[in-house]
Amino acid sequence: MWLLDDSAVTDEPKQPEGHRRRPRYGGTHPRHFDQKYKERNPDKYPDLQQKLRAKGKTPAGSHVPVLVEEVMGCLNPKPGEIVADCTVGYGGHAREFLRRIGNHGRLIGFDVDAAELEKTRQRLSGFASQIRLYHMNFAGLANILAKEQIDGYDIIFADLGVSSMQIDDPSRGISYKHDGPLDMRMDSRLKQTGADLLASMSMEELSQALNELSDEPDHEQIAHMIVGQRSIQPITQTSQLLRLVLNAKGFTQKTWKKQQKQSDFGSLHPAARTFQALRILVNDELAALKELLRVAPWCLRPGGRIGIISFHSGEDRLVKHAFRDGIEQRTYASISQDALVPRAQEKLHNPRSASAKFRWAVKPTS
Repeated sequence: MWLLDDSAVTDEPKQPEGHRRRPRYGGTHPRHFDQKYKERNPDKYPDLQQKLRAKGKTPAGSHVPVLVEEVMGCLNPKPGEIVADCTVGYGGHAREFLRRIGNHGRLIGFDVDAAELEKTRQRLSGFASQIRLYHMNFAGLANILAKEQIDGYDIIFADLGVSSMQIDDPSRGISYKHDGPLDMRMDSRLKQTGADLLASMSMEELSQALNELSDEPDHEQIAHMIVGQRSIQPITQTSQLLRLVLNAKGFTQKTWKKQQKQSDFGSLHPAARTFQALRILVNDELAALKELLRVAPWCLRPGGRIGIISFHSGEDRLVKHAFRDGIEQRTYASISQDALVPRAQEKLHNPRSASAKFRWAVKPTS
């Protein structure tokens, strides 16, 4: 992959043979993901990374892990232990686990995004002897025990949020903030995209999904708008879906922006719940979470700990009920009574952490 940097810009009138000038962008600052070459090259531009983070922004192509202090404090990784990081992503939590389990410990990481997984492998190359990475869904957690020749994990951890690298990349079609193909697949091996689902689901199915997967109050109006629009023109771009949702809620992009300026900090975008529900459907995320919660107690060693960060009420309910059932069935000895949430300072410096909830459970020692 060709990495763009400052060497692509020169004052010389002639370009070296085979040299390509970096395309210029309008204005003083890059606006699109593919133009933010400095943000996507943190090793070369560390000062820019720090400047953006100080403003509470996440540099393009990176991800800021949430609730790190709380996760490490509750799960308490020790030297020599085996950790399953079910959503290794950018490697933020993984790096902290690796530092604590030391050279005799092992981290087994899972992720369905092959491209980002390879980048994380390189990012964590300094821990090569301690880490094993698998391009697979964490629902297959139990299948790796035999392959790794271990009898269980000391810690199982999952951060169910979407990584900023994926949100910010328009080609993934995950965010309403950027126009791009309505893809939404976390794993490119999946066959159906978000556009495919919008084209095939009935109005009743769409309405039910929006209601159950994201608590969307206007689920019926949005489903009706989607079905009406697709009879005229296929919905294939994120910008098309964004306009439909805004219209269903009585907004245009202009009137929403005006109201947003007058509303409280952190108010939810009108399209956020619709995009969330569609992403969950495309990737069958709740089914994978249910399977993880089912097999996790049997994959933990005695005294093992599990911790899960969720970002919406449907996920959190599944985790809370599974842990409570585990107490009743005595598969868990203790659980968190309430979900831990980010402190005000973390929300300020990383606004994307605002909806995170962390719950943990501990398996009996015998």
